[in-house]
Amino acid sequence: MTVILRAENLSKRFGGLKAVDAVELELNDGEILGVIGPNGAGKTTLFSMIAGSIPPTTGRVLLEGNVISGGSPRRAVRAGVVRTHQIVRPFQNLTVLENVMVGAIYGKARPLGARERALEVLDFCSLRDRAPQLPGGLTLAGRKRLELARALATEPRVLLLDEVIAGVNPAEALHMADLIRSVREKRRLSIILIEHVMPAVMRLSDRVIVLDAGKKIAEGKPQQVVKDSRVIAAYLGESASAAASAGSPTPTSGAAPASLPTPPANPTPASIPKKGPGGHQ
Repeated sequence: MTVILRAENLSKRFGGLKAVDAVELELNDGEILGVIGPNGAGKTTLFSMIAGSIPPTTGRVLLEGNVISGGSPRRAVRAGVVRTHQIVRPFQNLTVLENVMVGAIYGKARPLGARERALEVLDFCSLRDRAPQLPGGLTLAGRKRLELARALATEPRVLLLDEVIAGVNPAEALHMADLIRSVREKRRLSIILIEHVMPAVMRLSDRVIVLDAGKKIAEGKPQQVVKDSRVIAAYLGESASAAASAGSPTPTSGAAPASLPTPPANPTPASIPKKGPGGHQ
């Protein structure tokens, strides 16, 4: 397969602490790559470097052989890499359509056709009927679909999704999982997915990498990764690993995302996730 995006020896230091420590990854054309790990593992910091939000301390990111790191988010978007954010913050004083038009204009040399692109993306994300409304009237799932629509309107080659499924109800989780699959199949995008909802990770991802304390500790097919002793100790725990290995129901097979155990909300001292500097993921 053709590698579309590569991170080489990517590190980020905040003062004397490393949020990301010499991470290497490759994303193949048309692939969905899952990124999992405990809170503070470096996942969001990794995304921020790939998307141009923050410069790496060392290393570089290449898109189709061209270096895109160390610039700006606009440069990354114009190159073809865009991200969503875990905490969605649409422009509250703009309509849903105008929010997506911002994405269609951002990073482009000329804004021609922004409205038409925005309307097409709203159709794709099942938000066309909400186009004239303000985003404050959307549910959390609706705001997450709006966040995805804004990203798709930039016409990317690589899409970085930061917890677009976490927090929504089971029915919306199923819809979002189907939407992500459609993004790959119908829009032919390559996707890197940060997610804590393990059924979605298991079903959607072609490969998974696992971060812990800024380091990549495992990589492989989802069913292989959940059996890795380092991943079990750092993140999943024995019960979640056993459930995943046994093939527990996933969102796409009609079960709620919670059917596969995820890391405990109130972990015991032995399973408290490691924190990165300043709480960085």
